[in-house]
Amino acid sequence: MKTLLPLLALAPAMASAQAQKPNIIMLVADDLGYGDLSCYGTQLVHTPVTDSLAAHGLRFTNMHACASTSTPSRYGMLTGEYPFRRSGTNVAAGNAGTIIRPEQTTVADLMRAAGYATAAIGKWHLGLGSETGRQDWNDTLDVTPRDLGFDYHYIMAATADRVPCVYIEQGRVSQHDPDAPISVSYQQNFEGEPTGRDNPELLTKLRPSHGHDQSIVNGISRIGYMKGGGRALWRDEDIADSIVAHACGFIERHSSEPFFMYLCTNDVHVPRMPHERFRGLSEMGLRGEAILQFDWTVDQLCRTLRRLGLDEQTLILITSDNGPVLDDGYADRAEELCGTHRPWGPWRGAKYSAFEGGSAVPFIAYWPGGIGQGGVTDALCSLIDVPATLAQLVGVSVPHGAAPDSQQHLSTWLGRDRKPRPWAVSMAANRLVTLRTQRYKYIAPSKGGPMITWGPKIETGNAPVPQLYDLSTDVHEDHNVAAEHELLTKRMQNLLQTITGQ
Repeated sequence: MKTLLPLLALAPAMASAQAQKPNIIMLVADDLGYGDLSCYGTQLVHTPVTDSLAAHGLRFTNMHACASTSTPSRYGMLTGEYPFRRSGTNVAAGNAGTIIRPEQTTVADLMRAAGYATAAIGKWHLGLGSETGRQDWNDTLDVTPRDLGFDYHYIMAATADRVPCVYIEQGRVSQHDPDAPISVSYQQNFEGEPTGRDNPELLTKLRPSHGHDQSIVNGISRIGYMKGGGRALWRDEDIADSIVAHACGFIERHSSEPFFMYLCTNDVHVPRMPHERFRGLSEMGLRGEAILQFDWTVDQLCRTLRRLGLDEQTLILITSDNGPVLDDGYADRAEELCGTHRPWGPWRGAKYSAFEGGSAVPFIAYWPGGIGQGGVTDALCSLIDVPATLAQLVGVSVPHGAAPDSQQHLSTWLGRDRKPRPWAVSMAANRLVTLRTQRYKYIAPSKGGPMITWGPKIETGNAPVPQLYDLSTDVHEDHNVAAEHELLTKRMQNLLQTITGQ
């Protein structure tokens, strides 16, 4: 375990910001690409509410997730520990046991120590219960976000394409139906239960393009097997409405005290089945409509904050867990209808990849009481710094040994300066760890083919030789300059080995 980097003393310019004790909403989209928001340059889909927050806040052009897939990215964001340091941080099954240990300090623990009410709402995908595959979904789960610093939670156990397709509220299945007890397996189907593979006639809303052909819920087949659920089962079209309703309810209940909310949308993850009110509003089809639905979610939050008089004193951070993907398992025509839209923006690669498109994510900081309007920064930043930076903001110390990889960069996050992180690392789907500095990107030699093998048309970033890219002139990582800069390549290699301990 690394020793904790010392927290810097608050600069005088930040003292008043800390004294205000802002509410904090950490809004994390799912598979939303760097190029999916119109404030980042896209012309084929418009996100006016999110754009407005960027125009009245600070937009980051060099923020990096901790991984190019969901579970490890979220693990790093909440714990301040790089996911490659822990086994079991690959993409989690829906019946995975809790991946974050209750004894670990999370950003929610730090916020509670500062007197904040805390909540986790929406997608979770970090495991539940003390043992994988041993959860009793018809009773109270023994380990939940309550054990990780969250006073309240209303979450999806994993993600929308994995069973169980129910919400968990305060440790129990929300609206549990005793007449339809829930059983979950990732090993074998339950007798008599239809699947997308064997009963395609029951797929009334979406069909799989690869995988995702097991239990059927709401006319869509999923990963994993599930029996029961009854009235507790979600309808995909209503997921965004349910998440934002519970988020706004939490805000209303805690409007007179500081609160921290880790709010994770399902958009724009597969299966994409946004509410009917968005149908036909995007030429990019279901994926474009899901982006519009994400912007609607932002609008609902902002309306609630304004109605309660909390807008000026609330810091909203908007980001994504990793890069985008088009065909991720369902025949929703995302590739066909994408046209000239580039979800990954200027980068190469996408979700799962070691290239920049896998980890470069949008990031917007909005706080009328603490951030100036209309700023843009290209300073290198990382979501691993969420715990230390927010702890600095609210004036609490990170316990020794906690959040070991998290550094505080509050002045950069609030637009006080443009100081970059000295380096940032991210983990690809094959657990290959990459290294970024403000100017260069290093990818270590690795085995494996150049393309993802299970379905998505995405480059892995694998190569048998070291890769070094000068992003100041080659943002798309087209020209490997490792042979031309042998000394720099060796230094980057040594630094990465020091960081990873390998």
